Amino acid sequence: MNDFQYYTPTKVVFGRGTEEQAGQLVKEQGGTRALVHFGGRSARESGLLDRVLASLDRAGVAHVELGGVVPNPRLSKVREGMELCRREGVDFLLAVGGGSVIDSAKAIALGLAYEGDVWDLFSGQPARNCLPVGTVLTIAAAGSEMSNSCVITNEDGWKKRGLNTDLCRPRFAVMDPELTFTLPAYQTASGCVDIIYHTMERYFSGAETVEPTDSMAEGLMRSMLELSRRVVRDPRDYDARAGIMWAGSLSHNSLTGCGRGGRGRIGDWASHQLEHELSGMFDVTHGAGLAAVWGAWSRYVMDAAPERFARFARAVMGVDTPGSDEETALAGIRAFEHFLRSIGMPTTVGQLGITLDEQAIEKLAWMCTFEGRRTIGSFKVLGLEEIKDIYRAAR
Repeated sequence: MNDFQYYTPTKVVFGRGTEEQAGQLVKEQGGTRALVHFGGRSARESGLLDRVLASLDRAGVAHVELGGVVPNPRLSKVREGMELCRREGVDFLLAVGGGSVIDSAKAIALGLAYEGDVWDLFSGQPARNCLPVGTVLTIAAAGSEMSNSCVITNEDGWKKRGLNTDLCRPRFAVMDPELTFTLPAYQTASGCVDIIYHTMERYFSGAETVEPTDSMAEGLMRSMLELSRRVVRDPRDYDARAGIMWAGSLSHNSLTGCGRGGRGRIGDWASHQLEHELSGMFDVTHGAGLAAVWGAWSRYVMDAAPERFARFARAVMGVDTPGSDEETALAGIRAFEHFLRSIGMPTTVGQLGITLDEQAIEKLAWMCTFEGRRTIGSFKVLGLEEIKDIYRAAR
């Protein structure tokens, strides 16, 4: 087992109607004037935004509002939010939404505490401080409500970049599973895939076995397979929605990486990097993009440690063949792809309605390597040519 640090400062308030506590939670964290950050009309039309604003009023917390966050959140909205916060004297960021809203709020909070251009922080400049952030979660997917990560898309070149710093871990996460009842089936399934992949990225890190962590990861993935199928059958299954929401936080709060290796942040993350370029260029739904590239990635890297994929096949997918680890591993990959299709997810990029010609592949790979300056992955290190091969196989 490798040395590690585990830090999870986020207070979780979980259950029906917990959004009514948002104002008091902001006040407990010292917030006096909050930016309430949200996405589209659903937050207003559902009455959620009114309930959150009323809770702030009851707690005596002043507030201003900024909506309009879109999937794959934009740098321009971050800059708009920073200007509004400075003008209004905001000292707390309250994100009401899913991962895109939370990431946008985190970026605003980081940018307000930085003297230069906020995009510098997504280009390698280390963050030194961050305004406090709290969340009212409406979509179980990204895990941003407890994570140290933040991903933003720059419209200038459509570069999708992430940063990781414990400074932006939310102070609290309000989680009411009933807020997810009305999510469309495709968005629900995409969120489920994202949750599974946050554990997979750590599970397939290339490090040696860490039995307690591996067993937790395997149990979490098995649970998500079952819960995903249940919520597809019955979108108003409270226990399934609750399980998925909690799994989303556990999957990305670093728990499933404790003791494992990997370059930089713990895990492989190649699938995420491959998908980030797809969603940056084609505005793909993140979970669906991950589903589309994973089969190609897994078959390409499997030979680095087929026994790891064989363990995944047996422990998570319930597949065991009488042959070699390689045969069991491939059977496990096929079983997972079957699961993806069963919940309405793609298993190729073409199923997203995208045609990847050689010009697109060249550009995607060039962007993925930061213009030839980096490799990706730790399970198997991938350079420019290997990345092109995976995109070709994913077509």
